[in-house]
Amino acid sequence: MPSSASNAPTPSPGTADAQPNGASEASKPSRSTPAERLAAGLYLVATPIGNAADITLRALDTLRRADLLACEDTRVTRKLLGMHGIDRGGSSLVAYHDHNAASMRPRLLSHIAGGGSVALVTDAGSPCISDPGYKLVEAVTEAGLPVTTAPGPVAAIVALQLSALPTDRFMFAGFPPPKSGARQRFFTELAGVPATLVFYEGPSRVAACLADMATSLGNRQAAVARELTKLFEEVKRGSLEELAAFYEEAGPPRGEVAIVVAPPAAETTSDDDLDALLLKALKDQSIKDAVAGVAAATGRRRREVYARALELSGGQD
Repeated sequence: MPSSASNAPTPSPGTADAQPNGASEASKPSRSTPAERLAAGLYLVATPIGNAADITLRALDTLRRADLLACEDTRVTRKLLGMHGIDRGGSSLVAYHDHNAASMRPRLLSHIAGGGSVALVTDAGSPCISDPGYKLVEAVTEAGLPVTTAPGPVAAIVALQLSALPTDRFMFAGFPPPKSGARQRFFTELAGVPATLVFYEGPSRVAACLADMATSLGNRQAAVARELTKLFEEVKRGSLEELAAFYEEAGPPRGEVAIVVAPPAAETTSDDDLDALLLKALKDQSIKDAVAGVAAATGRRRREVYARALELSGGQD
């Protein structure tokens, strides 16, 4: 059943719900003491995605006072703490990532059940977005224990804001599969989603990924955002084919990458454009997959697209 608001840990000093001088208290670097401990629970703490100044007073207060910090990489978290004058004992930082999450969850759950507080942080951005954090949230809520969040930056949202593409409806689809065939099938399944699509991708696969998007989604407008909030922040905009050609020639971009793709066009394409899209898709895909992707990208009825695909392929289903 849905969790109620009363299941969240008690707000910590330094938040809008605390005493008037809480913000100034939260800014003082100091090692946590028993008197300053947070209420028992799991705290999801967003950290900067690039610029170290992009962190909230509440996040800093939580990182200072939680019993344990569960970190994607303790070295990265310790560096962030140092930047903001927070001095933590070595044993209060523990690793929690894809490779040890299954073994660490019972330990963290036991700590919270015993009245302790755990702050979950990733190297950059908000926990639970493309990381194992959601499994910890699931375990804690199933145990009837408190969970709350100190919200902040998310690379997918920042990329969406800067893309100059529609933001009224969007879908975050995470990382596409690494191999082209699976990737094209993945995009084909998303082709009919009437929303702007947001993906994360590794720099070395950006050109190939954009090319597969153009094949499966149609040549939509898109944006490639990298190094968000950092000194060399860059957003390149254009059609998927234009962007694929650019990165094929220029080579892999540096830094973390988010790709934002426009929704499918509402209007239908001409017969010549339909044939061109089908011929291109049929080079690498089955008739079923090609029809699904082209129908979604063009707005044409699937039966009509299927009939044309059969003609173009010589009747070979």
